Amino acid sequence: MSPDQPDRIIIDEILPPKPKGSAADKLGGSGPESEIARFLAKWLDNWLRIPGTDFKIGLDPLLALFPGVGSAVASGGGLIILVEALRIGISLPVLIRMGGNMLVNTLFDFLPVGGPIVSAFFKSNVRNLRLLQDWQAGKEHHVRRSTTRMFVLLGVFITFLFAMLIGLFAFYVWLLQATGLVK
Repeated sequence: MSPDQPDRIIIDEILPPKPKGSAADKLGGSGPESEIARFLAKWLDNWLRIPGTDFKIGLDPLLALFPGVGSAVASGGGLIILVEALRIGISLPVLIRMGGNMLVNTLFDFLPVGGPIVSAFFKSNVRNLRLLQDWQAGKEHHVRRSTTRMFVLLGVFITFLFAMLIGLFAFYVWLLQATGLVK
């Protein structure tokens, strides 16, 4: 850090990125940043296989059973995967998508009983690891295209919900006027 900016932390000064064109970069992201992300995704989402099935759960849904603290610990691990994505230079829309995956998973954790179960199926850290690995493997166009598609579908869904809300409001006003409660 420079003396003129003592309070500013730059991620690359703490964990410098690997140079482009290195052997690990050519192998599709088998470098240290992928190892950290892979380790966290495995432990948080796919740590333990349920006997008699191929389904795996991780520490994330188990930690979600402890309200507040468990979600904070699990989200902290997921945040490290986001920092790794920042370090390799992933685009902002993809980073927002990864953050959205974490947010959805955290929101599931707030649902009593069913939240951890849904979280076990959603596996936000594995989703984010796949996005990170695809980006490192040179599939930036595919990741960007799927992210754009997701944002368009989300926009259509929000527009639909907004239109339903306006329709319900209009129906409510009509119902009040039809019953004579409002003139």
